[in-house]
Amino acid sequence: MRLFTPDEANDTLARLRPVAEQLAEERRALSRLAEELRAAETAIAGNGGRIDHRRVAALRERAARAAARAAGLVEEIHAEGVQLKDPDRGLLDFPARHPESGETVLLCWELGEAEVAHWHGLEAGYAGRKRLPF
Repeated sequence: MRLFTPDEANDTLARLRPVAEQLAEERRALSRLAEELRAAETAIAGNGGRIDHRRVAALRERAARAAARAAGLVEEIHAEGVQLKDPDRGLLDFPARHPESGETVLLCWELGEAEVAHWHGLEAGYAGRKRLPF
């Protein structure tokens, strides 16, 4: 497991911020497409079974492409040694070593934040975030 210093986490974040932003957008697109598919299926059930096969097929194809793009973005984040905690919020954790205790902790960032500026213990999660420096 790669361990990051706060500076290394921020350097990595400079590369991953657009990836996290794109991932959140792909997730929103998937949500919209799922809603469109649900609406199409409801219409199918309500109109005696007449199916607009082309529309349903097009929606499924768009959803498959968006899911594949999202999966690639997740792989890109993981390849850097970063943990993706919530793709919709762009919540990323960077494993680190606490300088005083020597324990493994997580440097924490989410979309909208300027930099990696928080950390928490492995079990504390987002609710246990504390401001850097340690």
